[in-house]
Amino acid sequence: MTDPNFDETFDDTIDESMEALADARRRLAEVPAEVVIVNHAMGLYELAAIHLSSSPANLDQAAVSIDALACLVEGLGERLGPDQAVLADALSNIRLAFVQIKG
Repeated sequence: MTDPNFDETFDDTIDESMEALADARRRLAEVPAEVVIVNHAMGLYELAAIHLSSSPANLDQAAVSIDALACLVEGLGERLGPDQAVLADALSNIRLAFVQIKG
């Protein structure tokens, strides 16, 4: 037998979660796309750095992360806005680190 209070609480939790998700989507829609993309690109940089700094370094996973970062930075170029130069530097630095660790 199911507790009716549990069902009501569960339904309330789902409703609250759906409202929070809708609110997050509204807020995200207000942010310029390049800002979100730059944020994700920095996440790829950090992911590559994590794989390079592990012991032993996971070069395959670092390479995938670096290649994904390169796709964004080189593929979008100036469309990334004012942070493009920072991302290009970050890409150069992580590539250099990869080569040094691999060598």
